[in-house]
Amino acid sequence: MLNANVSKLLNDQINKEMYSAYLYLDMANYYVNKGLNGFANWFNKQAQEEMAHAIKFMHYLQENNFEVSLEAIAKPALVYADLREPLVESLKHEGFVTASIHNIFAEASKVHDFRTMEFLNWFIKEQGEEEKNANDLIVDYDWHHPAGLFALNAKLAQR
Repeated sequence: MLNANVSKLLNDQINKEMYSAYLYLDMANYYVNKGLNGFANWFNKQAQEEMAHAIKFMHYLQENNFEVSLEAIAKPALVYADLREPLVESLKHEGFVTASIHNIFAEASKVHDFRTMEFLNWFIKEQGEEEKNANDLIVDYDWHHPAGLFALNAKLAQR
């Protein structure tokens, strides 16, 4: 049986992953409104991944006889000053998610919940990839801006 505190943290993570999807949909919408459908595509794909992560957490809890409680998803409240800012904010957000997963892992470790630690290993690796992808997108943007912005947009549309 899962530890009560670890179970609560896992359940809270579902909401964080769903918020991540919601945040990325908001960023996608921002780019659609700026005429950059490739950037929007990149964030739409990110949103899909985040929802898949939420479902993985949900299934893990259900498979371990924990009743999942879905909470309200907060409205993204970011306002962007320029085209680069959502990219920076997405990297910051990935760092927040990584810290949350590390916290759950630490709590599972304290109570010797090896099954949950093993489950979280996939997410720890995934977060490394998520942070790298977000950082790489900022680097690509900086290299392409301003003259090659539409070339980068076309590249992102292929994701």
